Amino acid sequence: MEKIELEIVALSHNMVQKNNHAIVLSEVNGLRRLPIVIGGFEAQAIAVALEHIQPSRPLTHDLIKNIFDAFGVELQEVIISDLIEGVFYAKLICQRGDEIIEIDSRTSDAIALAVRFECPIYTYEHILEAAGILLEDPGEKKSKRSYVVEEKEEKKKDKLSPEDLHNMTLEELQKLLEEVLEREDYIQAIAIRDEINRRKQKS
Repeated sequence: MEKIELEIVALSHNMVQKNNHAIVLSEVNGLRRLPIVIGGFEAQAIAVALEHIQPSRPLTHDLIKNIFDAFGVELQEVIISDLIEGVFYAKLICQRGDEIIEIDSRTSDAIALAVRFECPIYTYEHILEAAGILLEDPGEKKSKRSYVVEEKEEKKKDKLSPEDLHNMTLEELQKLLEEVLEREDYIQAIAIRDEINRRKQKS
């Protein structure tokens, strides 16, 4: 399968629901974005590397990189390889001498390591087709290079429950998706995207 390169464009933190974070990846030569829900620890690990913060002691992903370096293992690339029942799966493609080693990984850990090794992140068309969100405005893709995005507390009243989304028409969901993407509410965008995909699978 042909690989599609992705780049990190935002790391979203919800101020209302403290444990909700999303890493947002963008198609390098296209208009689709791939938001992925991640945990707070993994979000912190990615943010530290993106913002070039040097902790006083190595974090877990820094330790893994140090071990790789000590044993002559290089992380060549990360592939977000599968999407099963809403869960993303990833692989670390490593090289040691002439040997290529493939290691299963949680997607959030794989991305945290990719940032540290400065290696490319890829996925496949079927994953972008299933979980990607298409940008309407081509200019929007290049508009944001500040990685950490906070979704502010005053937006709490705008948050819709799964039941609210379930009761909306497909047209209303598509319109709402455009609105939340415009204000960079990626947590809500993921919920809307999943509801739209659920409708499409049923039809």
